[in-house]
Amino acid sequence: MLSKIAISYPCRSPSVSDLNTRGTKTMKTFTKITFLAALGLMAPNAFAEITTEQAASLGGDEFTPIGAERAGNAAGTIPAWTGGLTELPAGYVVGEPLVDPFPDEQPLFTITAQNFEQYKENLSTGQIALLQRYPDTFRMPVYTSHRTAAYPETMYAAVKEDALTAKTTPDGNGLINVDSYVPFPFPKSGVEVIWNHVLRYRGGSVKRSYTQIPVQANGSFSPVVFEDQLTFAQYLGTSPPNRLFYYKQSIKAPARLEGDVLLVHENINQVTEPRAAWVYNAGQRRVRRAPDVAYDGPGNASDGLRTADDLDLYNGAPDRYEWKLLGKKELYIPYNSFRLSSKDLKYKDVVLAGHLNPNYLRYELHRVWVVEATLKEGARHIYAKRTFYVDEDTWQISIADLYDGRGELWRVKESHNNIHYQVRVPWYALETSHDLISGRHLPIGLGNELRGYQYNWDYKVQERDYTPA
Repeated sequence: MLSKIAISYPCRSPSVSDLNTRGTKTMKTFTKITFLAALGLMAPNAFAEITTEQAASLGGDEFTPIGAERAGNAAGTIPAWTGGLTELPAGYVVGEPLVDPFPDEQPLFTITAQNFEQYKENLSTGQIALLQRYPDTFRMPVYTSHRTAAYPETMYAAVKEDALTAKTTPDGNGLINVDSYVPFPFPKSGVEVIWNHVLRYRGGSVKRSYTQIPVQANGSFSPVVFEDQLTFAQYLGTSPPNRLFYYKQSIKAPARLEGDVLLVHENINQVTEPRAAWVYNAGQRRVRRAPDVAYDGPGNASDGLRTADDLDLYNGAPDRYEWKLLGKKELYIPYNSFRLSSKDLKYKDVVLAGHLNPNYLRYELHRVWVVEATLKEGARHIYAKRTFYVDEDTWQISIADLYDGRGELWRVKESHNNIHYQVRVPWYALETSHDLISGRHLPIGLGNELRGYQYNWDYKVQERDYTPA
C-alpha cells in the first residue's frame, strides 16, 4: 500500500540580476513537495527534529547560521567566524578569474615526514600516510586560518526554518520535510552530516569547465578537459518528485574522447528510485543507459583512480554503509586554495609525480566533523571503510581516507577548498585522489591552462537540456 510522505529539495536558485553591490545573492522561498512512496516509510523516523531553542541559536552568538561554532578555539589558532569573506578583494574584476585575497601571507610552519609526529593530533590517517609515502617530496605548508565561508543571507533564514522539521527516513536513505541546502545544522548521526554535504549550496544552476589529469607513478600525464552542468531540480520548476538535481558532463579533449557525454538524473532516495544515468558515445553515435554510474562503478576517464560515488569526495545513495558520527576535531585541511588556480601556472608546474606541488598548497587549521562509514554485511563495494572529515563552515568533505577489503588504507582524497566570494558559493578549487599502492594520483578541477573564469553562475537551462534525447 502506498503511503504519502513529504519530501522536498532546494528550489530555484537566484538569478544574476539578484546580485547586489556586495556580490551576494537573494533566494526565493523554498517549496515543499509531496510525493507517494512505498515500503512503509511512514514508520517513526530514526532521527528527530531539533528544539526551537536550538533553531533560534542559529546565527546567534554561539553558532553560525548553518550550525558551525562561531567562536574560535582556545589556542587562538582558529579564529571566530565573523560572516565570511563578503567584500571583494583588491584587484578582483567581475567576470574574471578569482584573485587571492591573501597574496602576501607566508607559511607559519611546514609539516613533513620528519616532523609530523608533533602535529599528528591534527592530521588524518591518510595525510600521515601521504607524508610517509613521499618523505622527500610531499609536505604540508600551514598558513594562518581564515574562516572565509559565506552564503546568501536568505539561505540562512531557510536553514533556521528547516531545522525544526527536517528528518531522514528511518533507514537514512531519504529525507522528509527538507526545504533547504543544510537540513541538519545540529546533526545527530553520521548520515545527517553526509546529507548536508550532498545537498549543500553550489549556486543552483552552474556550468563550468575543468581539467582532470590521471597522473602515472613516474609523473607523466595526459589531461582530459570536461565541461559540466549542475542544476538543482527546483530551478527548472517542472521536475518530478524525489529529484535532487540534474548533471551533464561532456568531454572536450583529447580528440579520442571528445564528444562523449554523461547525463545523470540524481534522485534523493535512490533505494526507492535509483539514479538514472545515460552515456552518449560519440564514436558510435548512440545513447545507452549506464547503470554502472553509481557506487563503485569506474569514474569517467579516470584511469581507474576513482569510483562513481567518490567524485565530490562522496555522492549518491548512502544505503550500502553504516554511518557513525565520531564527533568533531581540529584538522589541518586544504583551505583558501586560490594559488592552485592561478593562470600564471601550467599544469606541469602544479602536477608532480605522486602528488601536487607543495609550493602551491595551503593548509589551515579548521574544525571538522568526523564520520566513519563501514560497509554493511552482505553489501558490495571496493571500499570497506571510509572516514570523512567535513568542514563545519561549509559542510563540504575536506578529507576522505578510503580502506580496502583487508582493512588497509588504500586511497586518500583531499578537497582544496575555495570561496567564490562574488556569488558567496564555497566549493572546491580542485579535488585529488591518491592511490597509496600504485603511486598514481588524480587531480580533478584544474583550470590553469583554460581560458578565462571557468564558472558560469545561474546558467540558464530548460528541461529538454537534460533529456536522454
